[in-house]
Amino acid sequence: MDDLHTWVINLDRDSERLQRITQQLAATGLAWTRQCAVYGRDLPPEEQRRLLDSETYRRRHGMQPALGELGCYLSHVAVMRALLTSTHRHALVLEDDVLLTPALLPVLQGLLRHADRWDMVKLSAVHSGTPQPVLELAPGHSLAVMLSRCTGSSAYLVNRRTAQTYVERLLPMTLPYDHVFDQGWTFDLKVRLVTPTPCIHDEQIATTITTGGASRKFAWHRRLSAHAWRLGNELRRVRYGLSETWREKRLPSR
Repeated sequence: MDDLHTWVINLDRDSERLQRITQQLAATGLAWTRQCAVYGRDLPPEEQRRLLDSETYRRRHGMQPALGELGCYLSHVAVMRALLTSTHRHALVLEDDVLLTPALLPVLQGLLRHADRWDMVKLSAVHSGTPQPVLELAPGHSLAVMLSRCTGSSAYLVNRRTAQTYVERLLPMTLPYDHVFDQGWTFDLKVRLVTPTPCIHDEQIATTITTGGASRKFAWHRRLSAHAWRLGNELRRVRYGLSETWREKRLPSR
């Protein structure tokens, strides 16, 4: 575990969230650092234009981008930069609204034992991802390849190769972070999921990323390009997932 360090993304104003995740992490014994989250509304207009490709976002996502989404996106990229400037080989990235379960530590130990089998691993999920288990990591938890959409970015593990790739290729923002960072076919990365997940995205905590989300969505006829893009993206996801599952099945189980 010496090669692993944890970063917690937290806005300065969210002290209660920080206290909550601090208490959870104390029980794990993991070394961690608070990553000050970017507040999108504080960015100068010229920075917003440089870091956000609004036209592509609207075409692919079918709604107006929110500055809170941009801030979240930049906060995750900042963690990637922090990993690259550190001596650590792996980063556990946590958003401050995540719930950690007792399975997290044994799962992390299993992942580090098999660090050659992944580049990025999702430890929480909003959608199932249709996981295809390929390797047992800990009792009751397996490394899996995803065949369908699995949004959410409240907990995941990356190596330095992934961090470098994200720093170089994720900007400017063209989609919400959790819609793009798991595109293994785009970034030539081994993207995986732990099933069942050892971390839970707490839906009871109000999001600080967006407000009034429904009003941002375009009328149906203006979302046709987004539907077309998503269909193509999901077809690419299935093709990637089947290829990766086939490759994984040929590898030793231990």
